[in-house]
Amino acid sequence: MKSKLSILLGVFTIMALSNAIVPVLPFFADEMPAIQGAIFSAYFFGAFLTVLPAGMLSDRVGKMPLIRTGLLLTLISGGIMLIFHDPVMITCARLMEGISAGLFISCAMSWVNEQQDHKKLAGYFYACLNLGLVSGLLLSGFLNISLGATGGILIFTILSAVPLIVSIYSKEFFSSTEKLGNPGIVVKDFKWLFISVIILTGATGVVTSLYPEFSDGNPLILSMQIGAMNIATIFAALFAPRFNLRPLPSIRFGAIMMAFFVISGFFVPISDTLLTIFVFAFIGAIAGFIVISQMDFLAGTGYKQGTVMGLFNAAAYGGMAFLPFFAGVISQYSGYLPAFLTISFLCLIIAFTIERCGKCRL
Repeated sequence: MKSKLSILLGVFTIMALSNAIVPVLPFFADEMPAIQGAIFSAYFFGAFLTVLPAGMLSDRVGKMPLIRTGLLLTLISGGIMLIFHDPVMITCARLMEGISAGLFISCAMSWVNEQQDHKKLAGYFYACLNLGLVSGLLLSGFLNISLGATGGILIFTILSAVPLIVSIYSKEFFSSTEKLGNPGIVVKDFKWLFISVIILTGATGVVTSLYPEFSDGNPLILSMQIGAMNIATIFAALFAPRFNLRPLPSIRFGAIMMAFFVISGFFVPISDTLLTIFVFAFIGAIAGFIVISQMDFLAGTGYKQGTVMGLFNAAAYGGMAFLPFFAGVISQYSGYLPAFLTISFLCLIIAFTIERCGKCRL
């Protein structure tokens, strides 16, 4: 029970703190776009570098020591951002925050996937993750009025101490699975699944990154659209485990739906706020069902889940980092329609290739 509590509270506070700086980036970056980009990206760079090594290490030394380390570094990084407002120090703190998130996320997800009720726990985990993202954005923006730019960071830094304290009293869980995963072999065996993670996770990032410039919309409307995506993911992650769905057909259907709603994001009238929010919400809901199905499939591979979840998270962060950049290049030189069409086409490719994982060596 203590382990579940530390993991669910931990992912909530880590995600909330990671997003708490977003509404107040100009304050820390002296309103310089390049510095804002560096501060924002440092977190994802740190997480991308850490998720795979952390997962591999957790298979050998256990998960709780690395989970505690991740929570401790999160607390320290939040403290640095509260004390120092120099852009260089903030960037370093964000890098540390990303490293701590990488340590925590891979180990927490591998812990979840090695439990008997892993599918239900995965739903709770992703619900808390997305709730943290939404809370970080909204509460930080709200507290900026009363407590200043560091108000949200202060609240979530203090809250991050709670799962850290709980984790100290949590027992280590040792999986009965004997097979350690070599990253090369795991990727070879389940490459189509990991490709689906890159494309389908990255597709959500593409819509989020392209739409502000494409629509030239009001920031409030854009925040409502992005918030609708996260909230829909929360509900989908909670409800998906209730259905006894087979993972691969679910991913295939989700990929088709993702392709449809990504291209719908281009064709729906920008002036129709409710319709655009509806599109974003469906993309979030589809993403929630897909990620639960992907984790469910990987839980049945027979490997210790540290390396497997490390690869899963590396693929997810890679998709979020590179696919929006790729789509942005297309939109700049060829227009927005080719960019949206390309991402939809990639999602459709996943719909036809994911069934090859039915032939993967399980």
